[in-house]
Amino acid sequence: MRFPLFVDAVSRRSGLPPELAAAVARAVVQTVVERMTDSPTADPTGYLPDELSDVSGPGSSPADFLHRVGQRAGVDEQTAGVGAAAVFATLRETVTVGEFREMVARLPAADGTIDPIPGPDEARP
Repeated sequence: MRFPLFVDAVSRRSGLPPELAAAVARAVVQTVVERMTDSPTADPTGYLPDELSDVSGPGSSPADFLHRVGQRAGVDEQTAGVGAAAVFATLRETVTVGEFREMVARLPAADGTIDPIPGPDEARP
């Protein structure tokens, strides 16, 4: 998906103006990438728009996710939450179910451990 189409989708879902939707999208992806483990690439799926795949940095805890997104995008935490929800909904439609599950499974749980989401052929604990 091209970045302008991605931003348009985030903007429609969130009600944010396109410029703000773009800033929040970048902030959400950067924060997600920072939280991922064992990630050799900045793009967890290989399918993100080029404008979203050049982010990297150290990890962060789940508790400060929206704060970090808001800080990066220059918005309050409520706007960051609305934007983040729209970004995740758009990502969910942009990548396959397997790619989305893999991305989410690579995010640390609240206690810092990895909480994998089992695939269709794997048993849940």
